[in-house]
Amino acid sequence: RSFAASAALAHAVFVPEVRHAVEVPADQEAHLVNWLSKRLAAPVRVPHLASSGWDLLGGRLLPGEPGPLAQFMYQDKGGRRLTLLVSHKAAPDVATSAFRYEQRDHIGVFYWVDGAYNYALSADLPRAELLTLADAVYQELSRN
Repeated sequence: RSFAASAALAHAVFVPEVRHAVEVPADQEAHLVNWLSKRLAAPVRVPHLASSGWDLLGGRLLPGEPGPLAQFMYQDKGGRRLTLLVSHKAAPDVATSAFRYEQRDHIGVFYWVDGAYNYALSADLPRAELLTLADAVYQELSRN
């Protein structure tokens, strides 16, 4: 299965959850980042999208290929949800890839590679809105 397909599936499974949407809530963000960084064996950063109208709910660890995946979930004031899936590879790609887009049923996924990390942003949102959010995530993660 492709990374985008894995992201869409993880999104579809966890977004409907009310009580168990995340393993570690946003009020424990430092713990969440430390735990996921340890499990992915690489520093993991959580983008903050509040300026775009999306609040972090928290995150979870998921199984993946070739190893563990981190999933962060966000929610807007209207209750819509957005997820970011992150993986880390031992051998980084030489260049950053452009955003790519896939539609899985009603879930749109923008995904990209940045060095040793794969990212996939998934939501049931119009493509243009999801692209704006993917760009915001990319810009924040690209800052040192």
